[in-house]
Amino acid sequence: MQYNYLGKTGLQISEICFGTMTFGGNRGGFWEHIGKAGQSEANDLIKVAYDKGINFFDTANIYSFGESELLLGQSIKDLGINRDDLVIATKVRSKMSERVNDSGLSRYHIFHSVEKSLERLQLDHVDILYVHGTDGKTDLEEIMRSLNDIVQSGKARYIGVCNWPAWMVMKANALAKHHGWHKFVALQYYYSLTGRDIEREIIPLALHEDLAIMPWSPLAGGFLSGKYKKEGSNSEDSRRINFDFPPIDKERAFDIIDVLDEIARAKNVSIARLALAWVRMQQGVTSTIIGAKRTEQLIDNIDSIDIVFSNSELQKLDTASALKKEYPEWMVERFHGIDGR
Repeated sequence: MQYNYLGKTGLQISEICFGTMTFGGNRGGFWEHIGKAGQSEANDLIKVAYDKGINFFDTANIYSFGESELLLGQSIKDLGINRDDLVIATKVRSKMSERVNDSGLSRYHIFHSVEKSLERLQLDHVDILYVHGTDGKTDLEEIMRSLNDIVQSGKARYIGVCNWPAWMVMKANALAKHHGWHKFVALQYYYSLTGRDIEREIIPLALHEDLAIMPWSPLAGGFLSGKYKKEGSNSEDSRRINFDFPPIDKERAFDIIDVLDEIARAKNVSIARLALAWVRMQQGVTSTIIGAKRTEQLIDNIDSIDIVFSNSELQKLDTASALKKEYPEWMVERFHGIDGR
C-alpha cells in the first residue's frame, strides 16, 4: 500500500480508502440494496482493510441514517485500533429526519450534524468533514464561515466537498482565502471508466489548486464489477438491479466491459480489479474509495494496487471510454493548435 499526501496539507492517506456505505441497511429502503453488513461483518471488513494497510475510512451521516457511522465507530473500538493510526471522514448536508432544520448546510445543521456524527462514531473529532452536496438556500460565505468554525472548534481537522460544480468550489475557496478561513482541501466526486465527466472541469481545478481527489463509485455502482455482460447479469443480487445509480450509458459501458474482459483474461484477474486500477492511475487521484459486502470481494478490490497496464492496454481503455469533446474544449484546443499559445 502506498500513501499519498492530501493536497498540500502534509497528511498522508492510503491510496485506497475503504467506504462504509454497505454498513447497515437493515431498516429497509434503498440502503438495503447497497449493503446490510451488521457489526460482525463490519468488524471483519474493517480488520481486513486495516491489515492490508488502509488507514483512510469514509462514511456519511446519511448512510443508513447514521447506522454506518455507528458500526464504523464500534468496529474501531471492538478491534482495538489506535485512533491515531486512522484518517476518518464523514459528511454533512443530507436530510436526516422530518424536522424542518435537519438538512442543508445552515450553521445550525452543520454543527448539529457534526455533534451527532461524533456521538455515533464515538470520536472527539473527524479528520475530514465533507459537504455532501450543494445547498441553494444558504449563502456560500455563511457555509464557509461555519465550516471554518467547525475546524477551529477541533471537531474536524480538514474540510472537503462532494458533488459541487467547479466554479462553486473555486468561489468558496476564494471566499475562504479572502477571510483567512480554512479552505476545501479534498474533493470527493464520481469517477469511473464509464463516468469521466470530472475530467472536463474538476480535475483541471484540482491540479491547478493542489486539491486531492477521492473518486467515489469507481466501479460505477457495480456495473464494472464483472457481474454484467451484454448477454445479461451473472448475479441475481447485483446492486444495479434494485438501485440503478449512478446513471450511465449502458451500451457504452458494455463496450468498455468488452475491453476490460479481454485484458482481464490475459492477466488472469477480475474485471473489477482492472477498473479500480485504471481510476487509481489517473492524474489528480489521491485515494480511490472502495466498498465491499464480503471479505473476498474487499481483498480482490484492494489487490488492484498491484495492477500494471501496458501502453496498448491503456490506449484501448481510453479509446473505449473517452469523453466526447464539448465546447469550449474543442475551441481551446483549436486556438492552441493555431498559434501554440
